[in-house]
Amino acid sequence: MSVSGLCELCQTNEVVDGCDRCGRLVCERHYDRSTGLCTDCLREVGDAPGGEGQPDRGQGPDGVDTYEF
Repeated sequence: MSVSGLCELCQTNEVVDGCDRCGRLVCERHYDRSTGLCTDCLREVGDAPGGEGQPDRGQGPDGVDTYEF
């Protein structure tokens, strides 16, 4: 994506990409390339970078990580 301007979150750094969820144009610091989301959207969907304060995503509520239907 070719974009220019200032990050919509910090208003100081140069834009590198846009969030796939909300469309905000954000800088490298506020964009997660692996998910394509800005840091605000990551926080909202519960996948903050580094897994800070998040439950172990590999485990289901009963300790089983795979369900077959």
